[in-house]
Amino acid sequence: MTVRKNQANLTTTEKRAFVDALLELKRSGRYDTFITTHNAFIMSDTDNGDRVGHRSPSFLPWHRRFLIQFEQALQAVDPTVALPYWDWTVDRTAASSLWAPDFLGGTGRSRDGQVTEGPFAFGGGRWPVTVRVDGRGFLRRALGSGVPQLPTRAEVDSVLAMPTYDTAPWNSASDGFRNHLEGWRGVNLHNRVHVWVGGQMATGVSPNDPVFWLHHAFIDRLWAQWQARHPNSAYLPAAGTANVVDLHDVMRPWNDVTPADMVDHTKHYTFDTVA
Repeated sequence: MTVRKNQANLTTTEKRAFVDALLELKRSGRYDTFITTHNAFIMSDTDNGDRVGHRSPSFLPWHRRFLIQFEQALQAVDPTVALPYWDWTVDRTAASSLWAPDFLGGTGRSRDGQVTEGPFAFGGGRWPVTVRVDGRGFLRRALGSGVPQLPTRAEVDSVLAMPTYDTAPWNSASDGFRNHLEGWRGVNLHNRVHVWVGGQMATGVSPNDPVFWLHHAFIDRLWAQWQARHPNSAYLPAAGTANVVDLHDVMRPWNDVTPADMVDHTKHYTFDTVA
């Protein structure tokens, strides 16, 4: 069984294996297919039209499936690799271990945001940015520039306490756990972290930055924590809505996966701790 660990607890060997698998997926071209898929859904998911990956109840099961598919791609390169998660309520600064030169590298230079150290630096030649929103072909970051502070544990706990998964109108105006976690309302958890990292992470092509996967692995863990705290609160909507994915509706781009299939993550992986 795959066990997803806190990135802060990875050994040097585990970090190297994860990085090497990422670089191999990039070299083979498989990595960029994930960026293209994510960007397509960012662009097509709207509050008033069909929405699947974002601004909708299926934000969480969609990304859970997306991460499983990516993790399987990593494991096809190296079966020992699992997606680590980044607990940004603890590792809150640009000096945190995940930004070290032997892992993800640090923030970008002030002139253009280019990441200049670590395995994903443009100068190393192994991480060209080819799925772009502009003409720049290098990984960019601006840690802490877009917003000054990452979400706190108290803010996370306030969202985990919400008993209802989601509510009408099932978009970025909704109340409930999903939308507060996604970040369109309230204390803004998920969206704020994207903006805090900056660079490509603040755009639809956010998977260009490998930290995307660590961030979403933590979002997924928070969903698992919410499920454990509210065992009688189910995914909503159950049926009969328009433009969003009901519990047993198929989620694009897959033709065989529904939110109901993604409710129990333990069929696919576990976390080192969930509580």
